Amino acid sequence: MRNDKIIPGAVLIMIGAIILLHNFGYVAFHWANFVYLIPILIVIAGINLIFGHNNRSAWATVVKLAVVAIGFCLILFGNFGRRHNGWNDYSYNFDTDNDDDSTGGKIVKVEGSKVFDEPYTTAIKVAELNISGGGALYKLSDTTNQLFSADTKVFGKHFVNYLTRTNSDSVAVLSYKMKNSHGFNFDFDDEGKKDGKYGRNNTAIFKLNPNPEWKIDVKTGATKLDFDLSKFKVRSLKLSGGAADFSVKLGQPLSATNVVVSTGMSSVSISVPTTAACRIISSTGLSSTNFEGFTKTKDNTYETPGFSTATNKLFIKMSGGMADFNVKRY
Repeated sequence: MRNDKIIPGAVLIMIGAIILLHNFGYVAFHWANFVYLIPILIVIAGINLIFGHNNRSAWATVVKLAVVAIGFCLILFGNFGRRHNGWNDYSYNFDTDNDDDSTGGKIVKVEGSKVFDEPYTTAIKVAELNISGGGALYKLSDTTNQLFSADTKVFGKHFVNYLTRTNSDSVAVLSYKMKNSHGFNFDFDDEGKKDGKYGRNNTAIFKLNPNPEWKIDVKTGATKLDFDLSKFKVRSLKLSGGAADFSVKLGQPLSATNVVVSTGMSSVSISVPTTAACRIISSTGLSSTNFEGFTKTKDNTYETPGFSTATNKLFIKMSGGMADFNVKRY
């Protein structure tokens, strides 16, 4: 291959790979970085000219490819799109009123804050909570006398979040979605996190009623999730995501509590009580695993002491590509 075609080819491959990984939720980045990092692209072009036709040695090619790689790492992982400057110095229009902005059973908010409350009745024995949407921070740790409560905040002119509810006999089904109406989910970071505030991140702080048995299903892209479920009766928990960071604390299991985790390049940390009987079945590919306090009983299967004779049991199934799985007892 001619050396003068290596750099344009590498640039095209990296652009395509970044967009493809972003669309499948394995990575997240600020699209504005392409604008803010125009100088990097100029440097790449300059290096290519300097080491172009007059120098086609191997080391010159290595230098050019290294500059391309560094530039695209900044585009992929940089946070330049969050800085205040002439490109994005606009005020955010938070809606803090108490009006009912509902349409057809959906509550939709664009770039602002919203509190969702769903009433609880003693007839509700089982509640299902379905959460979807990447580029956000989800947190759950507290109880409420409502069935469900969420304090949400979204940034970006095209981001929306909404809640729907359906009832069937003694089962209430809640579906919370946060998404970008243009089809792209932007990432988040912990910059500015202080005193429970999370800067300019899309956030949803949930509260649940402790009385029903909960079935929780989370499907996300690039997301940070921090759920303390130790105060709740959890029948099942499903977590699936791309480049996600899941942290979950579980309480005592029901007669059978099932946890299923399926991820890509994610970090997963699950805490279970020392008194809970628990079995882990893992199919983790190239992932790293650390199951503290568990005994391996056979291939890909780990159990706590006395699991077979316990009345209430916790079953955890984990699968993933290049993920980091940790289960510990507290």
